[in-house]
Amino acid sequence: MADERPTILVVDDTPQNIDLLAGLLRPHYQVKVANRGRRALEIVRSAAQPDLILLDIMMPEMDGYAVCRALKADYTTRHVPVIFTTAKIATEDELLGLEVGAVDYVTKPISPPILLARVKTHLALRDQQRALEEQVRRRTAQLQQTRLEIVQRLGRAAEYKDNETGLHVIRMSHYARLLGERAGMGAHEVDLLLHAAPMHDIGKIGIPDQILRKPGRLTAEEWEVMKTHCQIGADILGQTDGSELLAMARVIALSHHERWDGSGYPHGLAGEDIPRVARMVAIADVFDALTSDRPYKEAWPLERALALLRDQAGSHFDPVLVQHFLDALPEVQEIQRRYAEGSARPEQH
Repeated sequence: MADERPTILVVDDTPQNIDLLAGLLRPHYQVKVANRGRRALEIVRSAAQPDLILLDIMMPEMDGYAVCRALKADYTTRHVPVIFTTAKIATEDELLGLEVGAVDYVTKPISPPILLARVKTHLALRDQQRALEEQVRRRTAQLQQTRLEIVQRLGRAAEYKDNETGLHVIRMSHYARLLGERAGMGAHEVDLLLHAAPMHDIGKIGIPDQILRKPGRLTAEEWEVMKTHCQIGADILGQTDGSELLAMARVIALSHHERWDGSGYPHGLAGEDIPRVARMVAIADVFDALTSDRPYKEAWPLERALALLRDQAGSHFDPVLVQHFLDALPEVQEIQRRYAEGSARPEQH
């Protein structure tokens, strides 16, 4: 029978501290451990995310503050609560920890009853937050549906101007959602990703038709104009504090042509510096383009498209996300079947 107890990730560079914390927690929870900040990020970004993180502050290479900032800046990991474990107890240290996104502090030397009580409390608060989010989603369903219809039509505005196939934005957004689920995103963030992904190319509205619809290869000058669609899309979606959906859509529009090795555009970002949701959309967008008929090419066979993803993992694409996509092949094929060209055009749901 599967162990359904919550999972706690313990992050500390001192083996004795890891042993102490893990020993206290294992009778009550599943426990994972990491002795470096970067290793902790790898674990949290895996498919099976922890339910809570106990994070040391003073670590080499990447301290706890930097780890927490990275977690909270990522749509796929920001929902995981972080408790700092530290001997630093100055007021300014506590304030900094809360500012970067931690929910609490436990000071060293560790008091076992206090540690267990804090962990139990914050796991309960997380469960309550999930329940509250579900209630809010249900109560605002009608308003949300109206917003989504507007968003979908905004995405289609670019699609109709371009030579994209009819159901491209729907298929690729479902591929992106599938990647989000495989990467451990929370339910709310997965829904945001599904509905933000169709706006990835909204900036093509601002590209002249003679470039956008040119049947042959673009000149160097034309290509520079084409590349501006990322920034145009970000400008159209704007800076907004009132809509998580549009905020995520802006991130995707701006960064979905960045490449893992830094050779993409518009800013030449590389690796983890590229927002993870944009890395997901990059895979979804390219895969659907390859496996769809276009005016200038026939659809590639599935195996040929998958071979390209494998070959470009670590150069064009995030290699971990490529593996998630390959592991989800049955679901990918179901999306292809469900939203095949020539079928009645459904709304996203």
